[in-house]
Amino acid sequence: MKEKKIKPGLVIVFIIVLLAGCAGSDAGRPSPAETDSSEPVTEKTTLTFWRNSGNNAENSAYDQLVARFMEENPGITIKMSPIPYADYDTKLRTSIASGQPPDIMSIDAPNMASYAEAGALLPLTDYFNSDGNIEDIPPSTLSAYTYKDEIYMAPLTESSIALFYNKKMFEAKGIPLPSRNPEQPITWDQVLDAARKLTEPDKGIYGIDPAQGFQNAGATAYFKYPIIWQFGGEVMSPDGTTSQGYLDSAETKKAIRFYSDLYNAHKVSALEYPPDPFPSGKLAMTIDGSWSLSHFAANFPDFKLGEDYDVAPLPKEAEQAVANGSWALAISSRSGNAEAAWEFVNFVTGYEGQKMYVSMTKDIPVRYSVAKEIGELNEYPMNIFVVQNQRFGRSRPITPIFPQMSEAVNKVFEEVTIGKRSVDESVAEAIKKIDAAYSLLEAQK
Repeated sequence: MKEKKIKPGLVIVFIIVLLAGCAGSDAGRPSPAETDSSEPVTEKTTLTFWRNSGNNAENSAYDQLVARFMEENPGITIKMSPIPYADYDTKLRTSIASGQPPDIMSIDAPNMASYAEAGALLPLTDYFNSDGNIEDIPPSTLSAYTYKDEIYMAPLTESSIALFYNKKMFEAKGIPLPSRNPEQPITWDQVLDAARKLTEPDKGIYGIDPAQGFQNAGATAYFKYPIIWQFGGEVMSPDGTTSQGYLDSAETKKAIRFYSDLYNAHKVSALEYPPDPFPSGKLAMTIDGSWSLSHFAANFPDFKLGEDYDVAPLPKEAEQAVANGSWALAISSRSGNAEAAWEFVNFVTGYEGQKMYVSMTKDIPVRYSVAKEIGELNEYPMNIFVVQNQRFGRSRPITPIFPQMSEAVNKVFEEVTIGKRSVDESVAEAIKKIDAAYSLLEAQK
């Protein structure tokens, strides 16, 4: 019989509601006594660890971390299961809903609150305060893993974005080059002024791609929310329950209009670009990630950093801001070996484990101590990404309805920019959807 296919998004939404229902009724949620009765670490302790499968460097780094931990802790066996990214979240939520989660799991920061709200995660606050060297992690980074005053995940690495600009194009037009100082960004008005001078539509050259175009909701949250914050706006309330009074604020609407105007009024941005428009000379400025440095070096060797292009901190308007939060490690509230699980999590995300991991993956560590010891992270251009995260990082809204909220906000940017819909109308509709999603969650309790 031919199987009926169900859209993955619907499966995930269903399980979110199911988990929320469990949270409200306490079904499947361990009692304090169950949580506190973790077995002491013995020679027979075995922990299951699920993580999203990454690239070769990430997979190799985890293999070595697990081997190193078991060598140093012969009484603990780690059974690690790398799972493809496309399947990971659905499988993890299904395992939790069925009452058979792994002891340790990796979770992307924006999804943390839905798991925590469902009672699926063990609070780690006491562990961090006891021996997690919490002062070595920027408070803004920890905020991305904190829900209702409890830390639920241990961070390992960060990624970050910045302004990439074509140095030769700037010089040819006599435009002052942006500062390399991470704390001295140019303003969005200055970006617009430069973009107008750099745009040559007859040659297919545009001034600025402000947020990697129009991608999925997750990319919108990572690339577009900083623009809202930079204009002094917000997306949701601090407690993650509503967007009323935040998404419809004057500052947020100003940011959305500014973004839309880059495409429609000023015509310095395009809805479509050829492949790799920045290194191929079709885009004068772009907001991109630290990961693109290696991409350009490997695939465009004649497009050289410092000669053809440079990197500057993200533009600001009212303030500086960049999104933080990445994949991190959590412990299941159902684990019968929480102490042993913390030993592993603390090893991987602590000083030694983090240093070992980033030396192989070239990612940005979250710990001050590790970043300080890696020379290239303290020099241009990597220092821009590091300093931004440490000093101006902000967590995307911490809310158990993050997927629904993010999808609604993503649609606002698309409707206003591509569909040329009124900002007021689009935002009002988004708020209704977000509030309805939260109301549905509350109704399940």
